[in-house]
Amino acid sequence: MTFARPDPLSALGTPSGIPSWVSSARAEALEDVAFFSGAALSHLHFVLEREEVPLALLRDRLALRAAEACVAHFGRPERAGELRDAVAFLQPGDSPGPAGDIYLSWRRAVERPMSIEALGRALPAFEPGQIAAWFDAGKGLPVTRAVMVLEAVLREVPRADVAGLILADAALAQALGWDHFVPLLAAALKRADLRKQGDDLRLACHRALISSASEAVRQAADLARRAAHLKAVAPKLRAKGAGSAIEMFLTRDAMAPSALPLTDRAARRLCDRLVDLGAVRELTGRDTFRLYGV
Repeated sequence: MTFARPDPLSALGTPSGIPSWVSSARAEALEDVAFFSGAALSHLHFVLEREEVPLALLRDRLALRAAEACVAHFGRPERAGELRDAVAFLQPGDSPGPAGDIYLSWRRAVERPMSIEALGRALPAFEPGQIAAWFDAGKGLPVTRAVMVLEAVLREVPRADVAGLILADAALAQALGWDHFVPLLAAALKRADLRKQGDDLRLACHRALISSASEAVRQAADLARRAAHLKAVAPKLRAKGAGSAIEMFLTRDAMAPSALPLTDRAARRLCDRLVDLGAVRELTGRDTFRLYGV
């Protein structure tokens, strides 16, 4: 007897998209929580293989979520809207500020396939050799590797939470065979969790992965539907450069009209047209300095 593999994008009977027996688990023992986090990661892995999921866009949106969590860890007030503004309207030579720097680190980390060079671009305060040494600290199963990397970074530089979380997610992704890493740990770990060690930290990371993998699956399903609609309305767009603009919307969380490959007036008209068609959303609620996203 053979069994058909479930369709992760259609398995949305629960709000998370992860099967209810995983997302509603209340296990306490480390081995039990590890089992459920493995099931959640397996489900996410199937979703990331689906061609209809706009992976670059998903990673970029999860990077914003991770950055927002890291900013909150440092007690700063900026949330998603402020982080988008800090980066979207950044001019050459400008500083995005501390919160914007955190967001830029996460965005740069997800943009390119994983390598020490790419991680160094995301974490310019650290030498490539140091990054490589931390990255090589992880051994064993995926979550164990991620925890060991996080511990290695924070043991050497106790306040380097962002670097530790980025490298831990990268180690996890590499162990799972992913070319790009998907931000998962930062959004669901509490600041107090980062001061834990050993089994206590592993337990916190497994729990965080159940939550974050569930959210990633939910967002993947939502973005797959939105991306399909955006592609469906594309033939209705007559503006020169509209095709390139569509591709940009399918890779970035938020876009200012000025960043699109059209004149300012044509870009604004295109964004308004896409909003009217229900293909993108205006994200700021402002009359000026607007941002748009799928």
